[in-house]
Amino acid sequence: MRGIRWARLLALMVAMTVMLTACGDAQDAADSGDAGTGDTAVTGTETEGTGTETGATGTETATATETGGTETAGAEPTGGDVEGKIAVLLPDSASSSRWETDDRRFFEQAFEEAGLSSDQYTILNAEGDASTQQTQAEQAITDGARVLLLVNLDSGSGAAIVADAKSQDVSVIDYDRLTLDAESDYYVSFNNVTVGELQGQGLVDCITEAGVENPQIAVLNGSPTDNNATLFAQGYNSALDPLFESGDWTEVDDQSVPDWDNQQALVIFEQMLTAADNSIDGVLAANDGLGNAAISALKSAGLNGIPVTGQDATVEGIQNILAGDQCMTVYKAIREEAFAAADLAVSLLQGEEPEGVEDVTDNGSREVPSLLLTPVAVTADNIEDTVIADEFRTWEEICVGEFEQYCPEGALDG
Repeated sequence: MRGIRWARLLALMVAMTVMLTACGDAQDAADSGDAGTGDTAVTGTETEGTGTETGATGTETATATETGGTETAGAEPTGGDVEGKIAVLLPDSASSSRWETDDRRFFEQAFEEAGLSSDQYTILNAEGDASTQQTQAEQAITDGARVLLLVNLDSGSGAAIVADAKSQDVSVIDYDRLTLDAESDYYVSFNNVTVGELQGQGLVDCITEAGVENPQIAVLNGSPTDNNATLFAQGYNSALDPLFESGDWTEVDDQSVPDWDNQQALVIFEQMLTAADNSIDGVLAANDGLGNAAISALKSAGLNGIPVTGQDATVEGIQNILAGDQCMTVYKAIREEAFAAADLAVSLLQGEEPEGVEDVTDNGSREVPSLLLTPVAVTADNIEDTVIADEFRTWEEICVGEFEQYCPEGALDG
């Protein structure tokens, strides 16, 4: 009997041991299940909240969504593996609408496609204030920027930003505007003399088509502190000066517009009109904003259909072309420019040697390795084949309000 009791007791102890072991395994399994749930985020879609970044000029809000992928040993490094940041320093939003409506969005797309997360780059706008841009650059470097993409407001302040960056081993890419007498590492832009040549020839073609003899021409140059404005003028003067010198054309006035300010351009051009007793037959305007200022003044004086040039292929510029108030603009493929600059910046951030930089540009103190793109003249005849075909502009944004009547038939269909 005593043997049976000991046997039962031993069986009970074994059963309890089995139960305790099973409970431990179940808890381990639960813990393992929690870890597995966390790992599934790697192959799913991870959404980061909206972060608010306050710069010297205001508040910039960005929402980023990252799609993860399965991690593979030995995979190529992506933006997420890189230390440091890229800072884009835009000049303003008044001189041209391109900086906020085009360059910003294309940079965001380019960085996203390069694999950078929203906290690996920042895009700031100085809103026309050189001291603000200096502060933004300094803060960006403090926050970890290792590459600056700089659109200077003038070469003096731009050179100071470059010097400060280089003293801290930060790379600088001059974007769109060359910084004179600076130690910038690279320059990404268009052939800006060619831009001016297209404008000059465009005005010649428009005046010829209009059949005006001995036309009275007004010239609205860009900002005197912008090296690009100097290059544009070099280009269009090569077409206009021979006509002025021969007496075939008459130059009634030639003025630069400080900071590319469109309101100042309006005042300047109104004064030109008054001095010329409203006798102006054509306007060489260095960009679409200056062109629109001239068009406004001409219309107020009852002068319609006067040939006016432009640049940047802005929505406003294209609308004015369709309405017959502007004869041409220059399309600079800003998406290609921004993507090329972003690719260059990412290469520098990753410590790689950039590829495809084949040109050099003399900035007054050194030859800067350069990537220069080709601009295209746009008239009413090739809008569809240029800015629309490249999806730089859409008929939906152009054909609004009073301008819908000027759009091609079927432009808004489908």
